[in-house]
Amino acid sequence: MSPRQRHDGPWVDDAAGRLIRPYTVSGGRTRPTAALDLLSLVMATGAVPQTPLGPEHTLALGLCHGGPTSVAEVAAHLRLPAVVTKVLLSDLVDCGALTARAPRFHDNPTDRSLLEAVLHGLQRRL
Repeated sequence: MSPRQRHDGPWVDDAAGRLIRPYTVSGGRTRPTAALDLLSLVMATGAVPQTPLGPEHTLALGLCHGGPTSVAEVAAHLRLPAVVTKVLLSDLVDCGALTARAPRFHDNPTDRSLLEAVLHGLQRRL
């Protein structure tokens, strides 16, 4: 295999996993500029970012076009740690490509309607 072919391949190897360290994806940053938790909902605004995006930013933005998506769900799809995903998403919030909001039950996590919705979701899966 020539050196050129090795560099043209994917950034994920079947045996080794991710070939780029997660902190590289976030530029070494460990703190998001926007207040996000795992249950925060992010949604694409339709605005085109004025600055160039990395491939992970582009993938994250694509995941948010279908409607409100939780930070945890984006992290799972990207297969990145939550803190790295929060940094990527906060970059997108800062440039206006995403909006973020806390979940409705954030102030009252023992809300009866929330607990019933969780129970209903679990019953559907089982």
